[in-house]
Order: sequence, then structure tokens, then C-alpha cells
Amino acid sequence: MNFKKGDIKNREDVFALVTSFYQKVRKETTLGPIFNERITNWDEHLEHLTTFWETSLFFTKKLEKKYKGNPLEAHVKVDVANDNSITELHFGIWLNLWGQTIDELFEGDQADNAKRRARKMGTFLYLKLFEARTKE
Repeated sequence: MNFKKGDIKNREDVFALVTSFYQKVRKETTLGPIFNERITNWDEHLEHLTTFWETSLFFTKKLEKKYKGNPLEAHVKVDVANDNSITELHFGIWLNLWGQTIDELFEGDQADNAKRRARKMGTFLYLKLFEARTKE
């Protein structure tokens, strides 16, 4: 019997994606130490990131929770805390794990959209990290 993957349809799907993804991130040798050192309450962080991705993917829907926060500021702080050592390698690993997790769990337009949004966000954050370094 073949299991047919569905698309990302709601908050529960986003939560499953985010949770599965960060389980991989936490074990990954390059990213894990950065995330595990910085995040003290994983349950809270996973809820926060679920809200971020739900807002990003379903911004046209009326949502119970809307993301409030500044991802750029958060990533700049992490970079500074790590002596400005975050590179394209970190973003590449992150994107590969994100795409891999989506492919394992979902397929469809929103799944493809989640990959596109992550690539755009990763590029934006990566460029802005380096811009922030030159302002110091």
C-alpha cells in the first residue's frame, strides 16, 4: 500500500514540519551546537517558529496567531554571539535539511512554496548578516 503525501494545509501540518525539521537541526554537527546553545525553551521556540511559517505560508488566511518578531535581528544576534562566524555553509545545510524534511512529509503547491520562501529568506538573511557586520 502506497502512502500518498499531502500538501501543507494548516497549522498542524506546519507544526509537524517545523518539529521534524528542528529535530534534524539539533543533531546536525554544524548547526546543532549553535541552536542548542542559544535556545533554552524548545517547546516555546517551536510554537514561535510554527507561527512564523504559518504566517509566511498562509498570510492570506485569517489566522488565530500572527507572527510578531524580527528574524533579521535574531539572526544578527546569533551571528555576533558566534564571533560573526556564520557562513553560507550554515545556510546551505539549513536549506538542505528544510527541503529534505518537506520532501519526506509533504508534496504539493504549499510544500513547493515553503521551499521557495526558505530559499528567499535564507538569501536575504545571509546578505543582511554581512551588511550588519560592516556597520559595526
